[in-house]
Amino acid sequence: MTMEPNDNDFVLLNMLRQGDRKAFDTLFRRYYPMLCAYLNRLVAAPDAEEIVQETMIWLWEHRERLVIETSLCRYLFKMVYHRTLNLLARQEVARRAEHRFFSRYQEMPESINHYQITELTKRIEEVIAQLPDAYREAFVLHRFKGMSYKEIAEVACVSPKTIDYRMQQALKLLRISLKDYLPVLGYLL
Repeated sequence: MTMEPNDNDFVLLNMLRQGDRKAFDTLFRRYYPMLCAYLNRLVAAPDAEEIVQETMIWLWEHRERLVIETSLCRYLFKMVYHRTLNLLARQEVARRAEHRFFSRYQEMPESINHYQITELTKRIEEVIAQLPDAYREAFVLHRFKGMSYKEIAEVACVSPKTIDYRMQQALKLLRISLKDYLPVLGYLL
């Protein structure tokens, strides 16, 4: 596996920039196996293949704006290397989050059971139903439908500051009404 500049790569790269699919196919066949072999030392084979495929798709999609200051070979190896680092970082974050959730679940008092969680869920639904209409609408649209304050304000024909106030009031009323459940909520959140 050589990483020296290849004159043929320069020709193929210029053809690729012009949208030549045969040039892309040639580059793909040339680099796909060696990039996968390189990444197999860092990640599992399916991850390596996916990273290389995504890189090659990116190469095609950005062919007109490519600026390669070294050889295409070095460029592709660097690109898959950095994508692999990103994948490994995401996997590490997921592992830490999973560990944290598991640890907190283990710390949860055994006295919290399915019945209590069901009761809490029912109580939350009741409290939300008792909120004033404007507060409830803002709360449901924001927390359950994922809308921003600005989007809710447009729907309700009010300012985003009004929605902010309604959300603050809704949360205040929820905290007051659910104060007896705060210990359970603390473990669940």
